[in-house]
Amino acid sequence: MSERERITIFDTTLRDGEQSPGCSMTVDEKLRMAHQLDRLGVDVIEAGFPISSDGDFHAVQAVARDVRRPVIAALARCRREDIERAWQALQGAARPRIHAFLATSDIHLQHKLRISQRECLEQARDAVRFAKSFCEDVEFSPEDATRSDVDFLCEVLEAVVEAGATTVNIPDTVGYTVPSEFAELITRIRQQVRGIGRVVISAHCHDDLGLATANSLAAVGAGARQVEGTVNGIGERAGNTSLEEFVMAVRVRSDRHSFETGVVSQQLYPASQLLSEITGAAVQPNKAIVGRNAFAHEAGIHQDGIIKNALTYEIMTPESVGVPGTSLVLGKHSGRHALGLRCEQLGFRLERRELDLVYRRFLALADSHKTVTDHQILELVTNGRRMLDRSDASVAHHESLASQFPLAYLGKGAPAQVDRVAPSFVHDHDGEQQEDYLWGV
Repeated sequence: MSERERITIFDTTLRDGEQSPGCSMTVDEKLRMAHQLDRLGVDVIEAGFPISSDGDFHAVQAVARDVRRPVIAALARCRREDIERAWQALQGAARPRIHAFLATSDIHLQHKLRISQRECLEQARDAVRFAKSFCEDVEFSPEDATRSDVDFLCEVLEAVVEAGATTVNIPDTVGYTVPSEFAELITRIRQQVRGIGRVVISAHCHDDLGLATANSLAAVGAGARQVEGTVNGIGERAGNTSLEEFVMAVRVRSDRHSFETGVVSQQLYPASQLLSEITGAAVQPNKAIVGRNAFAHEAGIHQDGIIKNALTYEIMTPESVGVPGTSLVLGKHSGRHALGLRCEQLGFRLERRELDLVYRRFLALADSHKTVTDHQILELVTNGRRMLDRSDASVAHHESLASQFPLAYLGKGAPAQVDRVAPSFVHDHDGEQQEDYLWGV
């Protein structure tokens, strides 16, 4: 098999991610997160926007000083004072990068910046030249690229490449594009921009239509070799490309994507948990890869399959992303198989009739509870065994009397035996397995 191309992972959790409402971080918190991103193996850490505040300046400075392996980037508008401030923050970095940006769409030029296309092109070119005088590694982003006139966008990109940019990042700033369209744009840039082969094309996608990860995958398929994203997908409005989703999509579907990343996937969940702790922003339960339900199963059919072979319902192992293990959640959709396994894990190996009784009582309890706890299961098992013991004692007593005084019992029409406590349904092995299939896909 041919060697896979390496995709550069540019993490912007500390910059774009921090712009998510309520997710601001102190200097110490940014430094903690930066060290985790280093353990995660990202290639570039965008540590902040130094001109925006003294706190952000000091955070970038601290990350640049203490985190030595990855490239440390600082954001700057295409203004001399921004670029100078970014460089001041980055001077202690082992591998610094200045990331300059300027909007190129008509709506931004006319209503926000109030400059012409010609002024925009000159400002972008001059800013990259100025950044290059400080730093060899310069990235340029044409903000709102996906709503820009494509010919003008290519003109600007050509000018900044000529001025010395080493990476050109194509932002879908408002999450407007779709995968096929974004792939066409990357292809057009590769065909139309002179000198583009000398630089790295990057993709920076937002999730306003829920397509950020799909758009990023489309971009690398069309020739982009850097993807920008955030842990847990946090960021402006609906967020950015989820770093964990992109990384695992490439890894799990390596049959469709001939790329690789340097990310240590076992650090994805620890990174997600640390970010949630720092920001106080909980991950949605059904979030891909790192949500608490990503490797949790309640439906009986799924639990039965997972117990027999995890590949039936899991396309990656939880351990591969740092999650401790699969979770079988016991609720009203659960089957007898999963309940029996949990009882064994709690130290109770139940006979079939014991499991039948406990399962029947478990379903009655689960109808009024979202989930059934281990403590409640222990109570069900203990009480169920007591009922069976009393039933067995009663049966034994009547059988003893019947054997001693058979004529008296028969004369009174008393029963020869008393039915033991049992559920109203009895299944053989196949029937038991079929019951676990009541709750489908």
